[in-house]
Amino acid sequence: MTGMRRLSDEYGWENQAGYSRAVRKNNVVTVSGTTATGPDGTALHRGDTGGQARVCLERIGRALAALDASLADVVRTVVYLAPGASWQDAAQAHREALGAVRPANTMLYVAGLIGDGFLVEIEATAVVDS
Repeated sequence: MTGMRRLSDEYGWENQAGYSRAVRKNNVVTVSGTTATGPDGTALHRGDTGGQARVCLERIGRALAALDASLADVVRTVVYLAPGASWQDAAQAHREALGAVRPANTMLYVAGLIGDGFLVEIEATAVVDS
């Protein structure tokens, strides 16, 4: 597969900010920072870092699948945590979803995330075997 494919999702942030949910170029898929956003644009699982991280990883999995990849193809993740978030709960959700894959990972606290109630944002890079 050659060329570039882009994915948008149902939440509409992509048009407002000028980005894609995910992009596939040849065999590399990059998924943008992903939050636990509900249909109305508000945070799901308020106050629950693990719950939000699980939603993020599920959304990442769906984005990968839409571009003919899967969580098994993930080689790197970055987990951003807002003040008050539990790195342990985010790490547990990450391990549950990606423990068999064991991608390279960076997890860090940031000053805050855009939007009220968001505790975690996750981005991922996958490489699909040719």
